[in-house]
Amino acid sequence: MMTLLSAPASPFGRKVKITAKLKGLFDQLSVENIDTSQPANPVLKARNPLQKIPVLILADGTELYDSQVICEYLDSLVADPRLIPASGMVRFKTLRRGALADGLMDAAVLLVYEQRFRPEAMRSEAWTARQQSKIDQTLAHLEAQPPEWSGQPDYGDITLASALGYLDFRHGGRWRSNHPALVAWLGQFGQSISAFDETAPR
Repeated sequence: MMTLLSAPASPFGRKVKITAKLKGLFDQLSVENIDTSQPANPVLKARNPLQKIPVLILADGTELYDSQVICEYLDSLVADPRLIPASGMVRFKTLRRGALADGLMDAAVLLVYEQRFRPEAMRSEAWTARQQSKIDQTLAHLEAQPPEWSGQPDYGDITLASALGYLDFRHGGRWRSNHPALVAWLGQFGQSISAFDETAPR
């Protein structure tokens, strides 16, 4: 049995859960919800010196992080469906799409943390605008070149769906009004991949 340290709202944890479900490995995971608002959470601190989720703890006690490493590990355990191509440009394009979506999640999470943890008098409008600009530019780039939907998602698709889901959950879905191609793509993903709804924060 493997243990996944995560949190219900984490988009990074969500993409790991979706990956595990698609690979048929979710029943081998024990999900332990971690309170990331607790400073220096002792459980998380003991498992990841960066004190970030998700962390996958293997049966032998080995810890894996971050989410891309965990997803690639899970992908290696079962041959099909292959989520990260083994080689060639298709591999790097998949990883690039995942990196874009990870950056989207990073900026979106940081904006939430800015409001939640920093006193109002200490908040930086310039810093907030910079994070929002990262979100806006990434969404515009993806809207102009939306992923092709083949019916079989890869790692990049899973990561992007998790990022857009987080924008719905924590940012009120405001991204939807100006990105019809991405809205349509996410609709196809959600209709085809039951794990997306099954892992949604409640």
